[in-house]
Amino acid sequence: MVWTNLVFYCFRKERRDPLIIVLSFIAFTGLVALLSWYKTREDNLSTKEGYFLAGRGLSGLVIAGSLEMTNLSTEQLVGQAGQSYSTNMGAMSWSVGASMALLALALIFLPKYLKAGITTIPEFLEMRFDRTTKQIISFLFLLGYMLTYLPTVLYSGALAFNQIFHLDQVLGITTFQAIALLCAGIGIVGSIYAVFGGLKAVAVSDTINGVGLLIGGLLVPILAICILGNGNFIAGIRDFITNVPSDKFNSINPANSLPPMIPWPVLFLGMLFNNLFYWCTNQSIIQRTLAAKNLGQAQRGAVFTAFLKLLDPFFITICGLLAFRFFGDKLPQSDLAYPTLITTVIPTWLLGLMAAVLFGAILSSFNSALNSCVTLYTLDFHRAIINKTASDEYLVKIGKRVGTGLAIVSICVAPFVINAPSGLYDFLQECFGFYSMPILATVLVGFYTKRVPAIAPKVTLVTHVVLYSISKFLPLHVHYLYVLSVLFPIDLLLMLVIGKLKPRETDFELEDSKAVDLTPWKHVKPAAALCFVLMLCIYALFSPLGLAR
Repeated sequence: MVWTNLVFYCFRKERRDPLIIVLSFIAFTGLVALLSWYKTREDNLSTKEGYFLAGRGLSGLVIAGSLEMTNLSTEQLVGQAGQSYSTNMGAMSWSVGASMALLALALIFLPKYLKAGITTIPEFLEMRFDRTTKQIISFLFLLGYMLTYLPTVLYSGALAFNQIFHLDQVLGITTFQAIALLCAGIGIVGSIYAVFGGLKAVAVSDTINGVGLLIGGLLVPILAICILGNGNFIAGIRDFITNVPSDKFNSINPANSLPPMIPWPVLFLGMLFNNLFYWCTNQSIIQRTLAAKNLGQAQRGAVFTAFLKLLDPFFITICGLLAFRFFGDKLPQSDLAYPTLITTVIPTWLLGLMAAVLFGAILSSFNSALNSCVTLYTLDFHRAIINKTASDEYLVKIGKRVGTGLAIVSICVAPFVINAPSGLYDFLQECFGFYSMPILATVLVGFYTKRVPAIAPKVTLVTHVVLYSISKFLPLHVHYLYVLSVLFPIDLLLMLVIGKLKPRETDFELEDSKAVDLTPWKHVKPAAALCFVLMLCIYALFSPLGLAR
């Protein structure tokens, strides 16, 4: 194909000038910052809703871009590609399976959240149960973000940047020291967006970076395949499929698989439960949809994101297999697969733009989670406990101070993620397991029961943490997602039993807060059905029915 040859040779033209890399990186990063400032320069950030919920004015497209970029950072790019490099395409289930959870978000969770008019998920739990439940869940979210999620995002980004710019070699320092420096730099810039710009600045920068990431992300496998075909894309695909073992293309793993592989039964159990927690109750995700203009726009955003997640295998997971084709099993660490592939296939003159795109992805996840932390602390702790009469302007000021402190803690913790035993992606998911299932169970029970009392989520949370901790010390030799598959039904059953034995005195009724228009998007069900069919087609492609023959 003539056009692929032309593009290939254009992009492979080398200009080994480090100054071009640095200047293009600064130019794109500065452009995003400038556009984000321009779009938010007249926004009122002195009010609670203006700062924490973007004035409840986000459209479906902005929500979709922000949701995708909040989720899609270097812990996804590096971690998921690293998983597929060391195993097979089974790692794509984290993304493709997310589509089901996003459809559930649009059809089940959002109508109830927006009816309640909440700012945080714990705020709903206070309505349904009590203030103590809200504060416990808020604390768990804060702890999880500060000690696991934010550090993992910073570490994965630093790992990729060190592989691109070789900071350790340039400065003559160790890899650990280089990663620590990069974590600090990324954390400081991300904090500026989240702490001083509020949710609107985060969402706008996410959308702009999202366009760059989709283009740059797709460019990596396209160029890699062109290189394999010596400029011919079709020949490159033939080479790729022929020289990579067929079992690497399989996304359906045996039932007894252990991490980092994903056994097929958990696709309908533990992984589904985990995705429902992440996409339907996780504050850093939900906050974008709570800021929607109305229910219809929120549903559009969730469904659009579900379609975007179906693209992830073709520019994230597949990169692990491409790295295997280029390097075999010679890489010293699976998490180096993606950054090493980038430096191999992206021409030097384009590395600056690619680095800027990755930088945007890192900032997106980091500043989104940091903004959510600030929201949780300010509204669920400071106003509720420390200063009940605080004005919105004062709360925003406190939020900025807290965000700065949380960023500093995360920067300090981030370099030590290098010690994660089974790769950073599994490390992150296993950490979520300590509190994810009881939070999901509490929200669902809150939706669909009227008499379960406030003591139920507290007992369930303690029981879950104890059982999950015990599972880490027992020689079970089973995948941790199987553990979640068992614990989630136990969490639900325990809450329902407590509700039968000690029901609350009055029925709970969720009242309409009138915060936004609750008219649903008229195409939400057909769009959800189409997304589900496409998801099945992708699984068929990466299975013994397709490429894994």
